[in-house]
Amino acid sequence: MDKGRIFRDLHASTFIIPNPWDAGTAKLLAAFGFKALATTSAGYAFSRGLPDGGVGFEAMIAHCKELVAATGLPVSADLEKGKGDSAERAAETIFAADAAGLAGCSIEDFSGDGDKPIYEFSHAVERVAAAAEAARALKNDFVFTARAENFLHGRPDLDDTIKRLQAFEKAGADVLYAPGITDIEIVRTICSAVSKPVNVLAVPGFSRAALAEAGAKRISVGSKLTNFAFGMLERAANEMLQDGTFEFSCDAMPFARLQQMFSGQA
Repeated sequence: MDKGRIFRDLHASTFIIPNPWDAGTAKLLAAFGFKALATTSAGYAFSRGLPDGGVGFEAMIAHCKELVAATGLPVSADLEKGKGDSAERAAETIFAADAAGLAGCSIEDFSGDGDKPIYEFSHAVERVAAAAEAARALKNDFVFTARAENFLHGRPDLDDTIKRLQAFEKAGADVLYAPGITDIEIVRTICSAVSKPVNVLAVPGFSRAALAEAGAKRISVGSKLTNFAFGMLERAANEMLQDGTFEFSCDAMPFARLQQMFSGQA
């Protein structure tokens, strides 16, 4: 079964791809009926008590392997900037992702440098071209997503973002992604400026119907499920500490249902 091909075919229409942060949440989301999963670098980091960006590449690949093994669904990975800054390292990232059993992955143009957070344009394109060439060299299909990170790092420059996405498309990326967009009209502008499928990071106020109408093909939630779970934990902790009560457990997923699902009996 070529999971990469299955994953690619999902982009023919608009679909939601949720972001689990461990094997248990991956299994649950698969059981709920989603057709593919994507990792969340921030969510996984938070689950380990680390900040976003605090997980090294090899540890992230090991995490990806765990999620791939947890379900039969295609899994795409958020691999941040990959193994390193160079184009060669970007290509190596693709080979490592494929070896982990992933159906796809994304690589960012965020450098991690506080002074120069976004790679210079030509270097960013070189990295995407090298990654795309590596993806095409694989035995199985592999969906490579190129990310333009301007809006997440204090550079809400739509013209530059579109310029980058268009260049990434020309360099061979399969899916294009500019996280941090909160205006549906900007989503529409981006989708109309490129011909490859566009991934959109969901925010309150967006809906699958509205994003589909604007031209988006893939909708992810990033760390939002992790943040939501942590928010519920905070609410429960506050109730216990401030009120001394345990009513939060009324909203919990029943123990018996979790036991049944993880026993393979659901």
